[in-house]
Amino acid sequence: MPMHGSQGSQGSATARGSAAPGSGAAAGRGFGLGLALVSALAFGGSGVAAKPLIEAGLDSLHVVWLRVAGAALVMLPVAWRHRALVRERPLLLAGFGLLAVAGVQACYFAAISRIPVGVALLVEYLAPALVLGWVRFVQRKPVTRAAALGVVLAVGGLACVVEVWSGLSFDVLGLLLALGAACCQVGYFVLSDQGSDADERGRGVPDPLGVIAYGLLLGAVLLTVVARPWGMDWSVLAGSADMDGTAVPAWLLLCWIVLLATVVAYVTGVVSVRRLSPQVAGVVACLEAVVATVLAWILLGEHLSPPQLVGGAVVLVGAFIAQSSKTAAPPAAVEPDTVLSPEKSSV
Repeated sequence: MPMHGSQGSQGSATARGSAAPGSGAAAGRGFGLGLALVSALAFGGSGVAAKPLIEAGLDSLHVVWLRVAGAALVMLPVAWRHRALVRERPLLLAGFGLLAVAGVQACYFAAISRIPVGVALLVEYLAPALVLGWVRFVQRKPVTRAAALGVVLAVGGLACVVEVWSGLSFDVLGLLLALGAACCQVGYFVLSDQGSDADERGRGVPDPLGVIAYGLLLGAVLLTVVARPWGMDWSVLAGSADMDGTAVPAWLLLCWIVLLATVVAYVTGVVSVRRLSPQVAGVVACLEAVVATVLAWILLGEHLSPPQLVGGAVVLVGAFIAQSSKTAAPPAAVEPDTVLSPEKSSV
């Protein structure tokens, strides 16, 4: 799930490129692309590591709490360094904690406890298409035909993934939970875009790492109230979990979820967007669904039918088009000083 980069960071990248024409900008873009791929790989493994813990006896909400609380502890020094954000951007931090952290993770983990990991993540990746709906119907901005085509493809692909012709063979509640994760991810993208601007008081762009650190902290607090971890069966973590017939230490899976699938995934994702445009980073992040599906196939034995594989590919193509398409230019001319920059006119 990529973060939108700040204008300041993009400006500094431009400056570096002008200092060393061609080579510096290309190197920075290549490094950013590599980090974006690492982020997609790390995020894609979260469900594969979490599902064995859920099947071993942990409630899905407890796994989410362990993930978020563990990552919040790791990011605590970053939160302390950016403690001024609590005073400067309280609503932004609250939104991140509620939607981007607690909402997305709780809905997704609850979904994979009922439906295959690959299906849950493919449904979640309707989010880039849903963002276009937000732009068109909430912000009332026109969108391009290519963006609308992306939405149609994504919805059609989803129909193949859930095999609607067989009477919704998958758990309906599981699908609704995955859709809830997609809606929360829309909130993530919208808040990321708002967080990439200076506020109305003229204060600077908030550091993305600080926003994520506080999002994890607030998410952990919210999930503590909901998940009530004091009732968790802690003995599960001392045992092992079954991964398609192979016994894996539960604590090792937990470390995978906290360190790789959360801390490394978020940090590399944020830094990558500082080197890339939000559109490129968002498209690369769509690989998360492919990674999760392949890992679930290899490690969990979750095989998808040919129509579901085709549908998953169509979902990704639709998300790609929707995420990379820019909003259409407004029909009426506007004053030059009110024209949005290319970064701000895109989704």
